[in-house]
Amino acid sequence: MMKTNKLTLPILLAFAFFSCEKNQISQTELDGEIIVISQSQGATLGYSKKSGVSILDKDGLHFKDLNKNGQLDKYEDWRLSSDERAKDLASKLSVEQIAGLMLYSSHQSIPAAPGGFGAGTYGGKPLSESGLPTHSLSDQQKKFLEEDNLRHVLITRVESPEIAARWTNEAQAFVEGLGMGIPANNSSDPRHGPVARTEYNAGAGGTISMWPESLGLAATFDTELVERFGEVASMEYRALGLTTALSPQIDLGTEPRWNRLKGTFGEDPTLSADMARAYVDGFQTSKNGFEIANGWGFHSVNAMVKHWPGGGPEEGGRDGHFAYGKFAVYPGDNFKDHLIPFTEGAFKLNGKTKSATAVMPYYTISYGQDKKNQLNTANAYNEYLITDLLRGEYGYDGVVCTDWGVTGNEGPNPEDFRGKPWGLEDKTVEERHYQVLMAGADQFGGNNDIKPVLAAYQMGVEEHGEEWMRERFETSAVRLLRNIFQAGLFENPYLNPENTKATVGKPEFMDEGFEAQLKSIVMLKNKDSVLPLKEKTKVYIPQKFIPSTTNWWGVKSEEKWVDAINLAIAKNYFEVVSNSEEAEAALVFISNPESGTGYDPEDREKGGTGYVPISLQYGPYKAEHARSESIASGDPVIAPSVTNRTYKDKSITASNIKELETLLETKKSMGNKPVIAIIETGNPMIFAEFEREVQGILLHFGVQDQAILDILTGKKEPSALLPVQMPADMKTVELQMEDVPHDMECHVDEIGNAYDFAFGLNWSGKIEDERVRKYSKK
Repeated sequence: MMKTNKLTLPILLAFAFFSCEKNQISQTELDGEIIVISQSQGATLGYSKKSGVSILDKDGLHFKDLNKNGQLDKYEDWRLSSDERAKDLASKLSVEQIAGLMLYSSHQSIPAAPGGFGAGTYGGKPLSESGLPTHSLSDQQKKFLEEDNLRHVLITRVESPEIAARWTNEAQAFVEGLGMGIPANNSSDPRHGPVARTEYNAGAGGTISMWPESLGLAATFDTELVERFGEVASMEYRALGLTTALSPQIDLGTEPRWNRLKGTFGEDPTLSADMARAYVDGFQTSKNGFEIANGWGFHSVNAMVKHWPGGGPEEGGRDGHFAYGKFAVYPGDNFKDHLIPFTEGAFKLNGKTKSATAVMPYYTISYGQDKKNQLNTANAYNEYLITDLLRGEYGYDGVVCTDWGVTGNEGPNPEDFRGKPWGLEDKTVEERHYQVLMAGADQFGGNNDIKPVLAAYQMGVEEHGEEWMRERFETSAVRLLRNIFQAGLFENPYLNPENTKATVGKPEFMDEGFEAQLKSIVMLKNKDSVLPLKEKTKVYIPQKFIPSTTNWWGVKSEEKWVDAINLAIAKNYFEVVSNSEEAEAALVFISNPESGTGYDPEDREKGGTGYVPISLQYGPYKAEHARSESIASGDPVIAPSVTNRTYKDKSITASNIKELETLLETKKSMGNKPVIAIIETGNPMIFAEFEREVQGILLHFGVQDQAILDILTGKKEPSALLPVQMPADMKTVELQMEDVPHDMECHVDEIGNAYDFAFGLNWSGKIEDERVRKYSKK
């Protein structure tokens, strides 16, 4: 019998054709429904009893008869390359089946919620009334898998790793019984971010290992650490049934106000390229005994890098998820730098897989960058950016998948979270699908419906003829299928839930993630060596203000005061006192200023354009130095009269200004006793408002509370560096160019240190090591 841990490998085993020994076969079952066949000279095969699949014997080797025709087709032959198999299968698929491959599902929660975003039913009822287990397929999932031929599923929340594994087995068994038996290629957005208040205990596991956010990974300036993160994350992904990562986000963070900057590797092209290369190598490469061929194997996950050709230079910092932020601009004529993380990083891997296997264009219109047709359309619609530049000049032949909702209709107002058809607002949904295909993309993110893809096919037939359009569809099908084949899913897509429980969040992975968090914390100030603090120091930790916010769906939260950190954990390090009088030091935990999205419906209702500043300071800010005329504008459907998106001379105050007030009030009450500011941020910020009032500053981009406490008490020495500049004031923010890195005057603190890219302190002072010498711009 095959060992239990090998039953879970959802891909091929290495084979030895040179051996003249008889192929040794063993068989076992998972949960009484999945048959797993191990063979000494070939691939491990897994299939469901319910799917109707049988096993073919050819020269003593076993193969799955996925299309149930009683013969071995090329695409069923695991001895052939992924490319050969993909081309064979693509030629056999109907137009409807290829159209289904082109779909990428909307966000799926396991189990589905009874209402709201991503809601689902089970036998027409909410799950709680259905009597079904939580790993069941929803009615909606069964429909898009069977009727729409969809095979790419985006997974969000899961009840537990075990439930994720059981749902995967349900889904794979379901699709294995349909048509050609094409497996599901399940995916996820990044899911390894830390939960701040969670306690870390050496030797204890968790639901998944927790690592720094991308900007925190960049702050380590350590590519080996990032590659190791990719390796660990890929093992956990595979154990969850995930074979594509919708990451990394490798846009350059050159616009300091952009609210997605936290998901980048910072503003520097060279650092971002190195981080991108390491990340993708980690995710895609299987090593040693886990490799099958060309770097692909048991631990490999396809990486979908985003967002081509770089979504960072948003005008005024406004984001492309909304109509008010649809334009990326290039006042510094620096388009080329934004390609570097792709062309010199993700597309030039050190590992055998050579290149990231998928790319996602961003929602934005890369304004003025279409050198062929001079069209200002969203990147996914742009033939020059996809076909001429990405595929032509850079030779990329992987999957190009649109961002989610690109082909949908926008809402009645610029702030509505609806479809994002920028540049094609006045076209139909079907016409937008056709334009995506003609631009050279392969797949439609967030679309479960096959009908507009089939309509686009017919448009192509009318314009180019049946033969041409069929060939166009098959070209995309080969790319999409290749990524499923190389992950080994056609042989065995099934999981052992017990192995999943043992792998995801196991203690060794949790430990590595926590160590990485420690390496991502930047010490910016340590006046008179106030840090580290002695353990059991009496510390005052004031509560933290959480402002009222409105999410993307228009739901508003209430403002509140909360404990700044997990006080139970803090008490393991310090004697936490309730007021500043008793304290020997104060620890003030704050977040970066929050001033909104750059668009305010109330301004529009009062007769304005709706466009307002995004400020990186807490206090009142008037945009005296903003552009008088916006670089880009235009919305033919909902705001045709707005031809200038300037916010010059408008004012705004951060919604969380009470955090600054808390810090200043704490300093006043503490007198000459030290105050340490611990700041979580996803963007650059203005330190001039408070820096001289505190003795110490720690900056992080999302870590567990315990990691901060380890640094504060000297259990770990700070080693991270700034992956972005910290501006001196808002004037330099307004005068910088959205597309240019390292172009701001930086804050200089009272000690004389400039908070510039690659700056950081350790206990000895300013860090001047090999990382600084390699990446610093001075």
